[in-house]
Amino acid sequence: MRILSSARTCEDAKPSAIAVGVFDGVHRGHRALLSKALTLARDGGLEAMVYTFHPHPAQVLVPAKAPKLIEGIEIRLERFAGMGMDAVILERFGAEFAAISAECFVDDILIGRLKAKHVVVGAGFTFGAGGKGNTDLLRERALVRGCAVHVVSPVEHQGERISSTRIRELVGHGDMRRAADLLGRPFAVIGLAMRGHRRGRGLGFPTANIALDTDLLPKRGVYAAVATGPLGAHQAVVNVGYAPTFGTQPVKIEVHLLDFKDRDLYGTTFAVEFIELLRDEKKFDGTAQLAAQIRDDISHARTILDALRPPE
Repeated sequence: MRILSSARTCEDAKPSAIAVGVFDGVHRGHRALLSKALTLARDGGLEAMVYTFHPHPAQVLVPAKAPKLIEGIEIRLERFAGMGMDAVILERFGAEFAAISAECFVDDILIGRLKAKHVVVGAGFTFGAGGKGNTDLLRERALVRGCAVHVVSPVEHQGERISSTRIRELVGHGDMRRAADLLGRPFAVIGLAMRGHRRGRGLGFPTANIALDTDLLPKRGVYAAVATGPLGAHQAVVNVGYAPTFGTQPVKIEVHLLDFKDRDLYGTTFAVEFIELLRDEKKFDGTAQLAAQIRDDISHARTILDALRPPE
Protein backbone atom coordinates (compact mmCIF):
# COMPACT_ATOMS: atom_id res chain seq x y z
CA MET A 1 0.00 0.00 0.00
CA ARG A 2 1.38 3.40 -0.99
CA ILE A 3 1.37 6.11 1.68
CA LEU A 4 1.58 9.75 0.59
CA SER A 5 2.00 12.66 2.98
CA SER A 6 -0.34 15.07 1.20
CA ALA A 7 -2.67 15.28 -1.77
CA ARG A 8 -0.50 18.14 -2.97
CA THR A 9 2.43 15.73 -3.43
CA CYS A 10 0.32 13.31 -5.47
CA GLU A 11 1.60 14.13 -8.97
CA ASP A 12 0.94 10.74 -10.56
CA ALA A 13 -2.47 9.82 -9.15
CA LYS A 14 -4.47 7.17 -10.96
CA PRO A 15 -8.26 7.43 -11.39
CA SER A 16 -9.59 6.42 -8.01
CA ALA A 17 -12.44 5.57 -5.68
CA ILE A 18 -11.72 7.50 -2.49
CA ALA A 19 -12.99 6.99 1.08
CA VAL A 20 -12.64 10.26 3.01
CA GLY A 21 -12.58 10.59 6.80
CA VAL A 22 -10.55 10.40 9.99
CA PHE A 23 -11.55 6.78 10.66
CA ASP A 24 -10.44 6.74 14.29
CA GLY A 25 -10.75 3.14 15.45
CA VAL A 26 -11.59 1.79 11.97
CA HIS A 27 -14.77 0.36 13.50
CA ARG A 28 -17.60 -1.55 11.80
CA GLY A 29 -19.12 1.65 10.43
CA HIS A 30 -15.82 2.83 9.01
CA ARG A 31 -15.22 -0.54 7.41
CA ALA A 32 -18.58 -0.37 5.65
CA LEU A 33 -17.48 2.92 4.10
CA LEU A 34 -14.01 1.64 3.21
CA SER A 35 -15.46 -1.57 1.74
CA LYS A 36 -17.77 0.51 -0.47
CA ALA A 37 -14.79 2.40 -1.91
CA LEU A 38 -12.87 -0.84 -2.37
CA THR A 39 -15.76 -2.47 -4.25
CA LEU A 40 -16.21 0.56 -6.51
CA ALA A 41 -12.50 0.56 -7.26
CA ARG A 42 -12.33 -3.13 -8.11
CA ASP A 43 -15.47 -3.00 -10.25
CA GLY A 44 -14.24 0.04 -12.18
CA GLY A 45 -10.55 -0.78 -12.53
CA LEU A 46 -9.67 2.14 -10.26
CA GLU A 47 -7.25 2.69 -7.39
CA ALA A 48 -8.81 2.14 -3.95
CA MET A 49 -7.70 5.14 -1.91
CA VAL A 50 -8.15 6.41 1.64
CA TYR A 51 -7.91 10.15 2.24
CA THR A 52 -7.44 10.73 5.95
CA PHE A 53 -6.17 13.46 8.26
CA HIS A 54 -3.59 13.72 11.03
CA PRO A 55 -3.78 15.13 13.61
CA HIS A 56 -7.51 14.88 14.24
CA PRO A 57 -9.10 18.10 12.91
CA ALA A 58 -10.58 18.85 16.34
CA GLN A 59 -7.07 18.99 17.80
CA VAL A 60 -6.43 21.99 15.54
CA LEU A 61 -9.85 23.64 15.43
CA VAL A 62 -11.15 23.10 18.99
CA PRO A 63 -8.28 21.56 20.98
CA ALA A 64 -10.13 21.86 24.31
CA LYS A 65 -12.82 19.54 22.95
CA ALA A 66 -10.60 17.21 20.92
CA PRO A 67 -11.38 13.52 21.54
CA LYS A 68 -8.92 11.00 22.90
CA LEU A 69 -8.07 8.84 19.94
CA ILE A 70 -9.00 5.16 19.95
CA GLU A 71 -5.85 4.21 18.01
CA GLY A 72 -2.64 5.81 16.84
CA ILE A 73 -2.22 6.67 13.18
CA GLU A 74 0.27 3.84 12.54
CA ILE A 75 -2.30 1.25 13.60
CA ARG A 76 -4.94 2.83 11.36
CA LEU A 77 -2.58 2.62 8.41
CA GLU A 78 -2.06 -1.08 9.12
CA ARG A 79 -5.81 -1.62 9.19
CA PHE A 80 -6.26 0.15 5.83
CA ALA A 81 -3.58 -2.08 4.34
CA GLY A 82 -5.20 -5.15 5.86
CA MET A 83 -8.46 -4.33 4.11
CA GLY A 84 -6.69 -4.22 0.75
CA MET A 85 -6.64 -0.48 0.07
CA ASP A 86 -4.10 0.52 -2.60
CA ALA A 87 -3.06 3.93 -1.28
CA VAL A 88 -3.49 6.33 1.62
CA ILE A 89 -3.18 10.09 1.54
CA LEU A 90 -2.18 11.10 5.07
CA GLU A 91 -2.97 14.81 5.01
CA ARG A 92 -1.43 16.92 7.75
CA PHE A 93 -4.30 18.94 9.17
CA GLY A 94 -3.12 22.39 10.19
CA ALA A 95 -4.28 25.97 9.97
CA GLU A 96 -3.32 26.31 6.30
CA PHE A 97 -5.22 23.20 5.26
CA ALA A 98 -8.23 24.19 7.42
CA ALA A 99 -8.49 27.46 5.46
CA ILE A 100 -9.08 25.73 2.10
CA SER A 101 -12.61 26.42 0.88
CA ALA A 102 -15.08 23.58 0.43
CA GLU A 103 -15.23 24.30 -3.32
CA CYS A 104 -11.45 24.13 -3.71
CA PHE A 105 -11.31 20.92 -1.70
CA VAL A 106 -13.64 19.24 -4.18
CA ASP A 107 -12.41 20.84 -7.41
CA ASP A 108 -8.67 21.07 -6.82
CA ILE A 109 -7.92 18.23 -4.43
CA LEU A 110 -10.44 15.40 -4.78
CA ILE A 111 -10.97 15.68 -8.51
CA GLY A 112 -8.01 17.75 -9.72
CA ARG A 113 -5.18 16.14 -7.75
CA LEU A 114 -6.60 12.72 -6.85
CA LYS A 115 -8.62 12.11 -10.03
CA ALA A 116 -11.58 10.82 -8.07
CA LYS A 117 -14.23 8.98 -10.05
CA HIS A 118 -16.07 7.96 -6.87
CA VAL A 119 -15.99 9.63 -3.44
CA VAL A 120 -17.35 7.75 -0.41
CA VAL A 121 -18.19 9.59 2.82
CA GLY A 122 -20.33 9.21 5.91
CA ALA A 123 -23.71 10.86 6.30
CA GLY A 124 -22.45 13.63 8.61
CA PHE A 125 -19.41 14.54 6.54
CA THR A 126 -18.45 18.22 6.56
CA PHE A 127 -15.38 19.85 5.05
CA GLY A 128 -13.75 23.07 3.96
CA ALA A 129 -13.11 26.34 5.77
CA GLY A 130 -15.56 26.79 8.62
CA GLY A 131 -17.05 23.36 7.93
CA LYS A 132 -19.25 24.93 5.26
CA GLY A 133 -19.09 21.97 2.91
CA ASN A 134 -21.61 19.15 3.28
CA THR A 135 -22.70 16.12 1.29
CA ASP A 136 -25.11 18.21 -0.82
CA LEU A 137 -22.35 20.58 -1.91
CA LEU A 138 -20.02 17.64 -2.51
CA ARG A 139 -22.56 15.94 -4.78
CA GLU A 140 -23.36 19.14 -6.65
CA ARG A 141 -19.75 20.03 -7.51
CA ALA A 142 -18.57 16.47 -8.11
CA LEU A 143 -21.42 15.50 -10.45
CA VAL A 144 -20.68 18.11 -13.08
CA ARG A 145 -17.05 16.96 -13.10
CA GLY A 146 -17.91 13.33 -13.74
CA CYS A 147 -17.45 12.11 -10.19
CA ALA A 148 -20.09 10.12 -8.30
CA VAL A 149 -20.59 10.68 -4.56
CA HIS A 150 -21.74 7.84 -2.30
CA VAL A 151 -23.01 8.71 1.18
CA VAL A 152 -22.96 5.72 3.52
CA SER A 153 -25.69 5.71 6.14
CA PRO A 154 -24.78 5.17 9.81
CA VAL A 155 -24.25 1.50 10.63
CA GLU A 156 -26.05 -0.08 13.58
CA HIS A 157 -25.15 -3.17 15.55
CA GLN A 158 -27.73 -4.85 17.78
CA GLY A 159 -29.88 -1.74 17.63
CA GLU A 160 -27.13 0.75 18.50
CA ARG A 161 -25.60 3.27 16.13
CA ILE A 162 -21.86 2.77 15.78
CA SER A 163 -19.64 5.79 16.27
CA SER A 164 -16.15 6.53 17.55
CA THR A 165 -17.69 8.75 20.22
CA ARG A 166 -19.85 5.92 21.55
CA ILE A 167 -16.90 3.52 21.55
CA ARG A 168 -14.83 6.01 23.56
CA GLU A 169 -17.65 6.25 26.10
CA LEU A 170 -17.86 2.48 26.47
CA VAL A 171 -14.10 2.13 26.92
CA GLY A 172 -14.14 4.92 29.50
CA HIS A 173 -16.85 3.07 31.44
CA GLY A 174 -15.01 -0.24 31.27
CA ASP A 175 -17.68 -1.90 29.11
CA MET A 176 -15.20 -3.77 26.99
CA ARG A 177 -17.59 -6.36 25.58
CA ARG A 178 -19.92 -3.73 24.16
CA ALA A 179 -16.99 -1.70 22.86
CA ALA A 180 -15.74 -4.83 21.08
CA ASP A 181 -19.20 -5.37 19.56
CA LEU A 182 -19.10 -1.92 17.95
CA LEU A 183 -15.43 -2.02 16.98
CA GLY A 184 -15.72 -5.50 15.53
CA ARG A 185 -12.75 -6.63 17.67
CA PRO A 186 -11.56 -6.09 21.26
CA PHE A 187 -10.32 -2.63 22.19
CA ALA A 188 -6.52 -2.80 22.31
CA VAL A 189 -3.53 -0.69 23.22
CA ILE A 190 -0.07 -1.22 21.79
CA GLY A 191 3.16 -0.27 23.47
CA LEU A 192 6.64 -1.15 24.61
CA ALA A 193 7.09 -3.41 27.66
CA MET A 194 9.09 -1.49 30.27
CA ARG A 195 10.51 -2.30 33.69
CA GLY A 196 8.58 -0.88 36.64
CA HIS A 197 9.24 -0.99 40.39
CA ARG A 198 9.20 -4.83 40.29
CA ARG A 199 6.63 -4.95 43.10
CA GLY A 200 4.56 -7.54 41.24
CA ARG A 201 7.57 -9.85 41.02
CA GLY A 202 8.02 -9.54 44.79
CA LEU A 203 4.42 -10.68 45.25
CA GLY A 204 4.91 -13.64 42.91
CA PHE A 205 3.11 -12.00 39.96
CA PRO A 206 5.69 -10.34 37.69
CA THR A 207 4.33 -7.57 35.49
CA ALA A 208 5.51 -5.38 32.65
CA ASN A 209 4.53 -1.76 32.33
CA ILE A 210 3.32 -0.77 28.86
CA ALA A 211 4.45 2.53 27.35
CA LEU A 212 1.44 3.48 25.25
CA ASP A 213 0.86 4.78 21.73
CA THR A 214 -2.58 6.27 22.43
CA ASP A 215 -4.20 8.53 24.99
CA LEU A 216 -7.49 6.63 25.36
CA LEU A 217 -7.44 4.33 28.40
CA PRO A 218 -10.12 2.08 29.86
CA LYS A 219 -11.69 2.87 33.20
CA ARG A 220 -9.30 2.30 36.09
CA GLY A 221 -9.51 -1.29 37.22
CA VAL A 222 -8.38 -4.87 36.64
CA TYR A 223 -9.16 -6.63 33.36
CA ALA A 224 -9.05 -10.06 31.76
CA ALA A 225 -7.02 -9.57 28.59
CA VAL A 226 -5.02 -11.18 25.83
CA ALA A 227 -1.47 -9.92 25.23
CA THR A 228 0.20 -10.61 21.91
CA GLY A 229 3.85 -9.99 21.11
CA PRO A 230 7.00 -11.57 19.72
CA LEU A 231 6.64 -14.48 22.17
CA GLY A 232 3.11 -15.29 21.05
CA ALA A 233 -0.37 -14.70 22.48
CA HIS A 234 -0.98 -15.16 26.21
CA GLN A 235 -3.87 -14.82 28.57
CA ALA A 236 -3.28 -11.89 30.90
CA VAL A 237 -4.52 -9.90 33.85
CA VAL A 238 -4.07 -6.18 33.37
CA ASN A 239 -4.23 -3.37 35.92
CA VAL A 240 -5.04 0.14 34.71
CA GLY A 241 -4.56 2.74 37.41
CA TYR A 242 -2.45 4.36 40.11
CA ALA A 243 -1.50 1.30 42.23
CA PRO A 244 -3.07 2.98 45.30
CA THR A 245 -1.78 0.35 47.74
CA PHE A 246 1.71 1.74 47.09
CA GLY A 247 0.79 5.41 46.95
CA THR A 248 -0.36 7.79 44.23
CA GLN A 249 1.60 7.76 40.97
CA PRO A 250 0.83 8.39 37.29
CA VAL A 251 -1.75 6.14 35.67
CA LYS A 252 -0.09 3.13 34.08
CA ILE A 253 -0.91 -0.22 32.53
CA GLU A 254 0.65 -3.26 34.20
CA VAL A 255 0.39 -6.62 32.42
CA HIS A 256 0.79 -10.03 34.09
CA LEU A 257 0.97 -12.88 31.58
CA LEU A 258 -0.57 -16.15 32.77
CA ASP A 259 1.48 -19.35 32.51
CA PHE A 260 4.39 -17.42 31.05
CA LYS A 261 7.86 -18.80 31.62
CA ASP A 262 10.27 -16.36 33.18
CA ARG A 263 11.74 -14.96 29.98
CA ASP A 264 12.79 -11.39 29.40
CA LEU A 265 10.01 -9.53 27.59
CA TYR A 266 11.21 -6.00 28.34
CA GLY A 267 11.87 -3.90 25.28
CA THR A 268 9.39 -5.84 23.15
CA THR A 269 6.17 -4.42 21.75
CA PHE A 270 2.84 -5.87 22.89
CA ALA A 271 -0.76 -5.50 21.82
CA VAL A 272 -3.05 -5.82 24.82
CA GLU A 273 -6.69 -6.65 24.04
CA PHE A 274 -9.11 -5.84 26.87
CA ILE A 275 -11.77 -8.53 27.16
CA GLU A 276 -13.70 -7.83 30.37
CA LEU A 277 -13.51 -5.69 33.51
CA LEU A 278 -12.95 -7.91 36.55
CA ARG A 279 -13.20 -5.25 39.24
CA ASP A 280 -12.59 -1.57 39.93
CA GLU A 281 -9.25 -0.41 41.28
CA LYS A 282 -9.05 -0.38 45.07
CA LYS A 283 -6.55 0.19 47.86
CA PHE A 284 -5.62 -2.78 50.05
CA ASP A 285 -4.44 -2.80 53.67
CA GLY A 286 -1.23 -4.58 52.79
CA THR A 287 0.64 -6.76 50.33
CA ALA A 288 -0.80 -10.03 51.70
CA GLN A 289 -4.35 -8.85 51.05
CA LEU A 290 -3.32 -7.59 47.60
CA ALA A 291 -1.67 -10.92 46.72
CA ALA A 292 -4.81 -12.82 47.73
CA GLN A 293 -6.94 -10.55 45.53
CA ILE A 294 -4.57 -11.02 42.58
CA ARG A 295 -4.95 -14.80 42.90
CA ASP A 296 -8.73 -14.35 42.76
CA ASP A 297 -8.37 -12.03 39.75
CA ILE A 298 -6.29 -14.63 37.92
CA SER A 299 -8.82 -17.38 38.61
CA HIS A 300 -11.67 -15.16 37.40
CA ALA A 301 -9.73 -14.15 34.29
CA ARG A 302 -8.99 -17.77 33.38
CA THR A 303 -12.69 -18.61 33.50
CA ILE A 304 -13.53 -15.74 31.16
CA LEU A 305 -10.64 -16.26 28.75
CA ASP A 306 -10.95 -20.05 28.59
CA ALA A 307 -14.56 -19.59 27.44
CA LEU A 308 -13.25 -17.67 24.40
CA ARG A 309 -11.16 -20.58 23.16
CA PRO A 310 -12.70 -22.65 20.38
CA PRO A 311 -13.43 -26.27 21.34
CA GLU A 312 -10.62 -28.68 20.43
